[in-house]
Amino acid sequence: MRSHVIDPARPRFLLLDFLRIIGAVAVLFYHYTARQHGAWGVAPSDEFPILSGFAAYGFLGVHLFFLLSGFVIFFSTEGRTVGQFVAARVSRLYPAYWAAVILTSILLVYIAPQLGRNLSLTQILTNLTMVQSFFGVAHVDGVYWTLPVELLFYTMIALLISVKLTEAKVYGFAFGWPVVAAVAQQFDNEILKMLLSPVYASLFAGGMVLYLLHSRGHSMLRWMLLIFNALLATEQMVRNEMPARQLRLTGHVLSEPVGVLIMLGIFAAVTLIVLTPLKHRGWAWMSYAGALTFPLYLVHEYWGWWIISISHEAIGKWGALAAAIVFSFALAIVLERWVERPLRPRLRAGLLRSFEAIRPAAESSGK
Repeated sequence: MRSHVIDPARPRFLLLDFLRIIGAVAVLFYHYTARQHGAWGVAPSDEFPILSGFAAYGFLGVHLFFLLSGFVIFFSTEGRTVGQFVAARVSRLYPAYWAAVILTSILLVYIAPQLGRNLSLTQILTNLTMVQSFFGVAHVDGVYWTLPVELLFYTMIALLISVKLTEAKVYGFAFGWPVVAAVAQQFDNEILKMLLSPVYASLFAGGMVLYLLHSRGHSMLRWMLLIFNALLATEQMVRNEMPARQLRLTGHVLSEPVGVLIMLGIFAAVTLIVLTPLKHRGWAWMSYAGALTFPLYLVHEYWGWWIISISHEAIGKWGALAAAIVFSFALAIVLERWVERPLRPRLRAGLLRSFEAIRPAAESSGK
C-alpha cells in the first residue's frame, strides 16, 4: 500500500473513542445485570426484570470493539515496519493486562474466595502470557477470552506487513479470511477455528475495509466488501452467539431482529463517523474516555461482582450497581494513569531497540 507518515497533529476520531467507551459500558451492564452470576443472591433477570432484558444485548459491545480494532489497527500499519507494529501493539496491550491479572488474582485468592474461582499459581502465571487458551489453561477472568482473538488478528496483520502490504492483498484478505474461516467452521476443524476465529473474522475484515474507504476513497469494490463482511458478521452472531447467550447465560430469549438491527447499527455508526464530517466532531474528554476502555474492560467483571456481593443488602440493588460501576471506573483510572502511562512508552522503546538490533544481524547474515 502507499506509505505515508501519519500527521500527529491530525485530530483523533473522538467519536470512535466515545463509541468505544459506550461498548465497554454495554459489556459492563451485561455482566452486572444480565449474565447469570451469584453476586445478587438471585438471578440478575429476577433482580432487574426490565433492565436485564435490554442489558442482555450488551455482549455486542465486544463486536463493536473488534470492528473498531480492524479499522484502528489497519490505520496503525501505515508507514510502519513489522517491528514497529509489534512494539506498538505489545506496549498497548500488556501493561494494563499484567496489572489486571495480578489484581484479579489477588481478589479471587485472598479477598473474595467466595466468588468461586479456584486459581492455581501456574494458571495465574500462564495467564500473564495472554496466550493461555492456546495451551488449554483457563482464563483468570472470563473477559480475557477476547485477547487471544485480538492477538491472532495482530499476527495476521504483521504477516501482511512482512510480505509488503498492498491494496490488492488487503482485498484478498478481507474476502478470503471470513470465507476460509467459515469453511473451517463447516468442517468443524477445531484447530482452524481457533486460528481463524470464524465468528469474528468479518468484524476485523470489515474494519479494514472501512479504513480503505476512509483513506483511499469510495469505490464499488470497497463498498461491496464492507457490506459482505457486515452481513457475514451478523449471520455469525445470530447463529453462533445469540443461542448461547439466551436462557443459559441470561435467562432471556433474545430477539433475532433486535440483534440484527444492533449489529447493522454498529456497522452503520462506525461508517458514518469515519466517512462523514463527523470524523472531525467531538470533545477532548472523549479521548480520555476511550483510553479508559481497555482497563475498564479488563477489571470490571469480578471486581464489580465483589462490590455487588458485599453491598447490595446494605444499600439496595441500585446503590450496589452504582457502587460497582464507580469502583470499576476508579480502578480503570488508576491503571490508565499509574500503569499504562508510565510503562507503555518504556516497553515500546525497549522493544523498538530490540527489533533495531535484530535487523542489522539479519541483513549481515543474508549477505
